[in-house]
This record gives sequence, C-alpha cells and structure tokens, in this order.
Amino acid sequence: MSVMDDILQKIGLKYEDLTVVERETLFSWLNAMGKNALTIENVKTYIVSMRDAVEQELTQVGLNDEKDKLLKARLRNYMLLEAFLTAPEKAKKALEKAMSGVVSRK
Repeated sequence: MSVMDDILQKIGLKYEDLTVVERETLFSWLNAMGKNALTIENVKTYIVSMRDAVEQELTQVGLNDEKDKLLKARLRNYMLLEAFLTAPEKAKKALEKAMSGVVSRK
C-alpha cells in the first residue's frame, strides 16, 4: 500500500473518491513531503484547495442524496481543519458547532 493510499484510507476515502483537483493537490502535497518541505503553509494551501474542490462539486446540479451528504461531511472536515490551522478561537467554535451537531442527533 502506498503512502497516499494509507493516508486516504485513514480518513475513509479512496483515490477514486477524489476529484482531479484534489488528486493534483494531494500529489503536490506528497511531493512536498518527500522533499522535507512540508510546512504549515503548505498544509493550509492543501486544505483550502481541497475545500474549494468540494465546494465546486456541491454546486453541481443533480447530485444524489448520498453524494450530497458525503460532500457536505468532507466540506465540514476541511473547514474544521482549516480553522485549526488558521485561528485557535475559530477552531474552538467550529469544534463546538460540530460536536453540538453530533449531540443533537442522539
């Protein structure tokens, strides 16, 4: 199993689940990791591009309910990761909001 497959598996995705933009971004991120050039800024850029790709997919007409739910869940995850990387207070609020959604479903 490749490093990329291992990373994707840990977050519940497969390579086939990614859009072209997400694949290109992931490859550039893995390339940066291989060069020991991974920085917080690289990770922020990666998260933003992945979030943007999901947002673009969500605007497509005719998504089935399952795909819509999956994309929205991925979008929430990217937003939460971005919040953790950009501002601790924003991350705290995003985490509280995410957890309140989990609690309200029980």
